[in-house]
Amino acid sequence: MTETSLKFGTSGLRGLALELQGQAARRYTAAFLRHVGAANGGKVYLGRDFRASSAAIQADCAVAIVQAGLEPIDCGHIPTPALALHAMAAGCAAIMITGSHIPSDRNGLKFYLPSGEISKADEAGILAALRDELVPDTDTSQRDEADAAAERYFERFATLLPEAALGGLTIGVFEHSTVARDLLVRILERAGAKVVRLARRDDFVAVDTEAFGDAVFAPLSGWIAEHKLDAIVSADGDGDRPLLMDRNGAFVRGDVLGLLAAQYLGAGTVVTPVTSNSAIERTGYFQTVLRTKVGSPYVVAAMESARGAVVGFEANGGTFVGHGVSVRGEPLSALPTRDAVLPVLCALGLAAAQGKTLDQIVAALPLQHALADRLQDVASAKSAAFLGQLQNEPGYAEAFFGTHGIAGLATIDGLQYRTASGDMVHFRASGNAPELRVYVEGSTAETAQELLTWAMGATAEAIA
Repeated sequence: MTETSLKFGTSGLRGLALELQGQAARRYTAAFLRHVGAANGGKVYLGRDFRASSAAIQADCAVAIVQAGLEPIDCGHIPTPALALHAMAAGCAAIMITGSHIPSDRNGLKFYLPSGEISKADEAGILAALRDELVPDTDTSQRDEADAAAERYFERFATLLPEAALGGLTIGVFEHSTVARDLLVRILERAGAKVVRLARRDDFVAVDTEAFGDAVFAPLSGWIAEHKLDAIVSADGDGDRPLLMDRNGAFVRGDVLGLLAAQYLGAGTVVTPVTSNSAIERTGYFQTVLRTKVGSPYVVAAMESARGAVVGFEANGGTFVGHGVSVRGEPLSALPTRDAVLPVLCALGLAAAQGKTLDQIVAALPLQHALADRLQDVASAKSAAFLGQLQNEPGYAEAFFGTHGIAGLATIDGLQYRTASGDMVHFRASGNAPELRVYVEGSTAETAQELLTWAMGATAEAIA
């Protein structure tokens, strides 16, 4: 096959939308169905985000599904966890057409088995089943289950919070183009909150919920004062990465949201990547903390063999429910894929249960001050060359870090350095976009900002 931008990253297949649309989407769907085999359940559930290319790519997926003798089910514009939940309930496979938070000229496919998110082994199986074939056109009428899928997801949260738990709170929903926007409003209103809808868009805008410095977030703190809000909530394009801003206009990092969700859900075991804040262990809230590589398949795989009440989350805040979890005496069914709505509700519910504000419960955590950013439009080969030199040439690394010094290095995923002062700087190439990401933890907010500014500048200079 010809070389393309399409590849599996930390969560699904992604690449340029123009390269995915058409035969590529059909071939990857056909390969997925060959890999799944009889386990597909006879139907394949489809959902999509609001990107301009998503509807056409979904139609291509439907062509391959029909050609395989299966029935495509249209779940419409829906959060990825809602699609997964609905398909799992039917014992069927699913495909979400989304590029998540990456630029709008890109798109992707997230594949789901009847049991949930695919593994790295499944990715290899799909690639092994991929054929350089022509998948011809066919009639692709799709049965519409969009309302049923959305309602199933809505009802999942019916007992998560006590009745009127968020009464008295005014919460803004930054709607932009996330498929989670209408469900977020409904769920928050049912929990008793007064909701203010903010900045709804008809076009697609890429929102990276970890890149707080992006211009798209600039108006949020002003909305807090303008509308007298207690918080602003949102999600990325496909609704599996959360965003939460407190009453003071401060963003709550995703790994902090995951930590609060795990606390609210009574987790005994937490599974999270190496990029999540080191405070998770220091809280003492959890019997076991398992660290993984970055990427939802690694978190899901570690959760499967974990014991007790298991909750997973990524540094972006997307939260996974494993086995053994119950809330207020009611079991919460497992959903082994990232969810943005769950951690937002848990964080707000935890604050309400403790009679505190969101910023107060965050302030009580033994957090290192953590920040993250990324250099965009960095080819993977350039990132690999930089990281390879940094890891394999001690003299280069010492010169690069200079007075910051190097006290330790972990290589679970990328390069995570401890500096001489005990702070952290972590470099890793994105698995699904041409980006080089930088994460830092510092003993103070000032230290963290200085580290991030230095690391971003030094890295940009090194790869120029």
